[in-house]
Amino acid sequence: MSAKEFKKNDFSLRDCGTMAYFQTLNMQLELVGQRQQGRICNTVLLVEHPPVITLGARKTENVVLASSETLKKKQIDMVAVRRGGGTTAHNPGQIVVYPIIDLRSLALGVNEYIRELEAVGIELLAEFGITAQRRKALPGLWVEEKKIGSIGVKIKRHVSYHGMAINISNDLSIFDLIVPCGLKGVQITNVAEKTGREVAMSEVKELLGGILRKHFAKEVQP
Repeated sequence: MSAKEFKKNDFSLRDCGTMAYFQTLNMQLELVGQRQQGRICNTVLLVEHPPVITLGARKTENVVLASSETLKKKQIDMVAVRRGGGTTAHNPGQIVVYPIIDLRSLALGVNEYIRELEAVGIELLAEFGITAQRRKALPGLWVEEKKIGSIGVKIKRHVSYHGMAINISNDLSIFDLIVPCGLKGVQITNVAEKTGREVAMSEVKELLGGILRKHFAKEVQP
């Protein structure tokens, strides 16, 4: 697998750099099988994707405003996946977090796991002076009335995959081509817009690594 791996105790963090969406999905599926078999520890992938629009499992929340010809012209792929949530978009400058975690090892239910993901994002954004909030029944991260992070997960035999995307310095115009998560009228923001400065992805990954370890590296014994 093409990824830098930083392993500590029973937790592994892999920096995948920039990787195509399908390639990362295949990696996740392979790791899910290995985690289910107990061949690997809880693992989190950090990645940036080339421009891609993904459709979630909730068909009513999948709304793409651009034609296939427009997407092709803009060199934006479109992929249907079986995670929770609706349409979202990924592009360079957005950090995507894919935890491959056996929820039983952390004594987490699905809803508790989603709250943990949100907590990770809230703590990361706080490092840049941004106060992000949760919204009831709307998994993700919000800064006032704008959305800055999306969450869509899938659990297979107790093991999670897919995950969370947080906008750092990405081109936000890609979100004009969709109705994000099926929420009409929602506006999207990123760290660069809220702080007025560019943030290096290396800094984001370093901060995020520490936060992820705090939330997911300590296993709970049954």
